[in-house]
Amino acid sequence: MKNIKILAVLFVAVLMASCGGGASNSSKQMDYSEFTNKEYWEVVSGRAAKIVTTLELNDTAKDQRVQDLIAAQYYRLNGVYDGNEAKIKELKASGIAEEELKTKEEEIKAQQEKDIKVLHDGYLKALGEELTAAQVDMVKDGMTYNVAPNTYKAFQDMIPNLTQEQKDYIWEALVEAREHAMDAGSSKEKHGWFGKYKGRINNYLSKEGYDLNTLSTEWHERLRAKGVQL
Repeated sequence: MKNIKILAVLFVAVLMASCGGGASNSSKQMDYSEFTNKEYWEVVSGRAAKIVTTLELNDTAKDQRVQDLIAAQYYRLNGVYDGNEAKIKELKASGIAEEELKTKEEEIKAQQEKDIKVLHDGYLKALGEELTAAQVDMVKDGMTYNVAPNTYKAFQDMIPNLTQEQKDYIWEALVEAREHAMDAGSSKEKHGWFGKYKGRINNYLSKEGYDLNTLSTEWHERLRAKGVQL
């Protein structure tokens, strides 16, 4: 239980650094001492740098601030997931009854959702202090492999006669999926969120009268005719 207590104390410190006291989460005030795993910090900094490049800010200082904000979010999210995984692993090793274990796991997951929400909101607030709304969306797309805009484009390519109302539904669903996916702890989980919402979109379009199986087959044939590898 000692390790759990240590992890809990460290996580509280992370939340305070990111969101506490109404202070800005900007890297101008970031306490870099929380990023004790230097090797992982380098990994997420590299990941963040690629996203920042797409923003074309043309401001070296701002580039670095935004890069650090993105890297910090990756680092903190990973801390939440790894910390909770460690808690559950220790609980399982403790030999507690299955029913109690299930209850504890549910409690941990419920708290995890709250902790992620705190990080999510603080992160977007900090990005908003540095970037325009459009640039924040670009960061979100960068953190989610551009699945939202690419999928939106694919639906329109597959069904050229979509109405504006239908396009709006598709885009709004993908944006909602992106909000969840940007907080996910792995590539598989990020794609899982989009898969869930694409299922909702498919159900919606079917109710709107589209034969998606036929449209998908015809679309793939058009792509192959253009030399696109599927």
